[in-house]
Amino acid sequence: MNIQKMMAQVQEMQAKMQQAQTDLGSKSIEASSAGGRVTVKANGHGDITAITIAKEVVDPNDIEMLQDMVLSAVQQAQAKVKEIAGAEMGKITGGMGLPPGLGL
Repeated sequence: MNIQKMMAQVQEMQAKMQQAQTDLGSKSIEASSAGGRVTVKANGHGDITAITIAKEVVDPNDIEMLQDMVLSAVQQAQAKVKEIAGAEMGKITGGMGLPPGLGL
């Protein structure tokens, strides 16, 4: 196998991966819990950009329930981010399975 050709392919893949990372940052992912009364928005990097909580779920006597709803929505948003990021990187790598530490 031609080493120069292989290196060129690796550099091309790196450039595509960097572009995909940039593109992920502009994506907006939304998840909710409690029937949409708690909503979390994140970007494609997994950064939480907004949390919206409907007034009717705020009960000062049941803070634990609100905490659970927020946590659930955050976890769902993070799972969606991982799924989208994995799909985008899979397009670039062709599903070839990167060694540990090199994947997302």
